[in-house]
Amino acid sequence: MVGVAKGAFAMDALLTSMVLWLAANFALPATFDHPKLRFVAAEEIVVFRYRAITREQRRQVLASYAASDKQTAIAAVYDDAKKTILLPKGWAGRSPAELSVLLHELVHHIQTTANLKYECPAAREKLAYAAQEKWLGLFNLSLASEFNIDPFTLKVATECAY
Repeated sequence: MVGVAKGAFAMDALLTSMVLWLAANFALPATFDHPKLRFVAAEEIVVFRYRAITREQRRQVLASYAASDKQTAIAAVYDDAKKTILLPKGWAGRSPAELSVLLHELVHHIQTTANLKYECPAAREKLAYAAQEKWLGLFNLSLASEFNIDPFTLKVATECAY
């Protein structure tokens, strides 16, 4: 039981540090109502991201995922309704890239709890990716080097497409 308490304390301290860093670097409000974290299979993250509700939708999404380049797969996702970050099983935050995934989703948690409004879902990604890029830059890394996200892909992912 002591290990669980230490782990929970360490995660709370990590989230608090990240919130303070985000507040200082991106003028986001410092909220200490931290999200819940769930560690799930990568397939569950993909199904949630694409809102595959029906059995057929799940089948199609999972078939597409199975055929995809897993290196460019969705790393994590934020569930606004449950205020929960879904991270892949095995995530341990042992590298700047892994931590940047948590940071990206933490931006979405802060956006949600602060009731920040955006033109479209893609527009709220702009800040999350900017924070992730800045974080990675602290370690001489980038979205391109760690996640194969080039500037064009980033632009498409963060622009409203109406």
